Amino acid sequence: MGTVTIGVSIAVPEPHGSLLQERRAGFGDAAAHGIPTHVTLLPPTEVEDTDLPAIEAHLTEVAAAGRPFPMRLSGTGTFRPLSPVVFVQVAEGAEACTWLQKQVRDASGPVARELQFPYHPHVTVAHGIEDEAMDRAFEALADYEAEWPCTGFALYEQGADGVWRKLREYVFGGTVVPPQATHVERGSLPTSQL
Repeated sequence: MGTVTIGVSIAVPEPHGSLLQERRAGFGDAAAHGIPTHVTLLPPTEVEDTDLPAIEAHLTEVAAAGRPFPMRLSGTGTFRPLSPVVFVQVAEGAEACTWLQKQVRDASGPVARELQFPYHPHVTVAHGIEDEAMDRAFEALADYEAEWPCTGFALYEQGADGVWRKLREYVFGGTVVPPQATHVERGSLPTSQL
């Protein structure tokens, strides 16, 4: 019996996840290797370990109601000076992420909680490091682009060593990925369809 720190997020798939994690480490963010590259749906939250079964059941319901959607990352942004964070922006899929995080934190659910800041889906690439390194991260990834079909999310637990480990994956109830979410080689379709 005790408490655990959990989080719920959408993993950024390979090869994008490792690339952004390496870049984050390269900017001097010591936490980079303990945090899989992700879009947060539930920030670090302390819960009773006995509540985990109820939380898992709740997340299963949220996933069952969800449907696959296209995710696209493009360019950088920052929360400075409010918070020392540089991130890659969610250019497509932000609305779906916003809906999902509301379902995860639903007031009637087992992980109801208020957020410190208004929800803004993003992929952190630098956090709490020197301003010069933050500027470098902002500039180095300004042209970054990645896209994939998002088909679910995962529950993570933070270990005593500060490393986040996946406990369980949740796949959306819909089995059909929307056509626009599939990877399209530039030039293989008329420009009007891209």
